[in-house]
Amino acid sequence: MMRLATLARGVAAAAILTFGAATAQAKDIVDVAAGNDNFKTLVAAVQAAGLVDTLKGPGPFTVFAPTDAAFAKLPAGTVESLLKPENKAQLQAVLTYHVVPGKVMAADVKPGPVKTVQGQSATIKVDGGKVMIDGATVVTTDVQASNGVIHVIDSVILPKN
Repeated sequence: MMRLATLARGVAAAAILTFGAATAQAKDIVDVAAGNDNFKTLVAAVQAAGLVDTLKGPGPFTVFAPTDAAFAKLPAGTVESLLKPENKAQLQAVLTYHVVPGKVMAADVKPGPVKTVQGQSATIKVDGGKVMIDGATVVTTDVQASNGVIHVIDSVILPKN
């Protein structure tokens, strides 16, 4: 079975994000994301959803983190609407759908359903040599943090309901 580790070897050109491994391990998931300019929207959303303390907690967590470019693919006005206080519950559902309990490194990921913190299952599959979760392509794997790991994705994934 193809694993995320295979993807990691094949997408060096697509590795649009760089992280210092030693520095990242000393920082939690929120700090790692906040330290990278490609996650401004994600960090703002985590703050608006009131999930900072949770994602700074002991975890461990596996986060499939959409970049700013991924959020930009959503229909116009979607992000702005989700960031409104009255939509906090919906924003929390979207963000927690990107989080899987435990620290799952690329070498340990297998195709199939994976239960998210939100409660629903997302589907991991391999399509044309690319690893995907609910249609989003994983572009960078194994960004380590003190309380888990981040796998960077190119689209925002949404819960079924």
